[in-house]
Amino acid sequence: MTRESTDYLRRLKTALTGDPATPLAFLCNFEVETQWARHHIGLPAPAAAPTEVVQRMEELGLLLAGPGDVILVKNAPDQGYLRYLGEDLGIGLPAVLVPETTTGDRSTAEDLLNSPQALDRLSALGRRGARLIPMGTSEFEEKLAISAQVPLAVPDAATFERVNSKIYSRRITEELGLPPVPGWCCETLGELRHALAQAAGLPGPVVVKDAYGVSGKGLVVLDTAAKADRLVRILERRAARTGDDRVALVVEHWIPKRADLNYQITVDRRGGVRLDFVKQALTERGVHQGHLMPADLNDDQHALLRRAAEEVGGRLAADGFFGVAGIDAIVADDERVYPVLEINARFNMSTYQGGMTERFHAPGHVALARHYPVRSAAPLVFDDLRRVLGPLLFPASGGRLIVTCFGTVNIGAGNAGAGDGTPHQGRLYTLLTAPDHDRLTALDRAVQAALAGVIQPREDS
Repeated sequence: MTRESTDYLRRLKTALTGDPATPLAFLCNFEVETQWARHHIGLPAPAAAPTEVVQRMEELGLLLAGPGDVILVKNAPDQGYLRYLGEDLGIGLPAVLVPETTTGDRSTAEDLLNSPQALDRLSALGRRGARLIPMGTSEFEEKLAISAQVPLAVPDAATFERVNSKIYSRRITEELGLPPVPGWCCETLGELRHALAQAAGLPGPVVVKDAYGVSGKGLVVLDTAAKADRLVRILERRAARTGDDRVALVVEHWIPKRADLNYQITVDRRGGVRLDFVKQALTERGVHQGHLMPADLNDDQHALLRRAAEEVGGRLAADGFFGVAGIDAIVADDERVYPVLEINARFNMSTYQGGMTERFHAPGHVALARHYPVRSAAPLVFDDLRRVLGPLLFPASGGRLIVTCFGTVNIGAGNAGAGDGTPHQGRLYTLLTAPDHDRLTALDRAVQAALAGVIQPREDS
């Protein structure tokens, strides 16, 4: 028997539409930052098309949407995985809409705009009261909403772009009187030179960030004067070539830290702010790896985050934003909390895990959201993975593994075994729950051991 929508989803619908029964069309456009960044000059980097892993992560929307909703995806989910979610986990699933015309170098919104049949189906949903809810709005999602006549449940692209800049995050942190990481906002080369000169007097390295960088991209650590000089020369040559000395960068002192944090707020259409959760973020070289729940914080540290959530949410509302915002923070090695490292005013990985956490993370237990590498000699179906993971997928005293995204397992599968038998490597996104940290660690190791080898798909798969 499947369960109806979670309280988490009903609260989200109420905040964004005023009605917990509003049907939503979820579009999990993880590549949206690249659209916002096009209007700003950041660090030199080659242009990149949406990667396969980003496109396949759209499947995470299955965890958040409920019965009566629809998820818009480039690739149809594996039928075995859908059975697992619906029958094993008891999740009420949304309908799935796949555009009939897809290409790897386009976003799903662009695919839908070029798929008349899918557009007609989306329009029919709009006539029945559905709203479009992207991870974040860019010009493509705006065009889709207009073409399909499905109103957006979130703000327009201009608002999203404005409040997602790291420059915006720094400025409002200072204006609100919250403890900022020492640093500077730079919108011209002259401001960057001044910031780097000031930073040269600080102990330790500094980090230069693109205003719209994400997941460790658009970031450079400068630990010597020579590296700083080299970066400035590169940017000066670009400015001389283009006749434009504008930049959109943040320079910050590198803070030695004990922990990365991520907390989520929901700002409703009337300006109300709710703190949804606080998690300890797991990162490696600036790249997100997962979350640990609950975060290791004392009462005073929690209080500062609650204050920051309320004040940042109020400022976002005043600036025209409503919806979900994930805020990154750090605990320094001296236990001082810097509550706003950056604001991601859009859905985040944690957003999609919210309903699953509400269902399966028991009070007093601990949980870990992370992804694992999966090596396979050929494309896998979910039942291949079920065979390998076996009893880890079912409740036990030692904890439970829940698969939150299967589509990313087959990343690169089209290039595997190209005559040399080389396996491809994909990712398996998961949520682990256990009564305590020892059993959580044991479960994590058991999953790693089960996935350690090259998985051979069954011949009848």
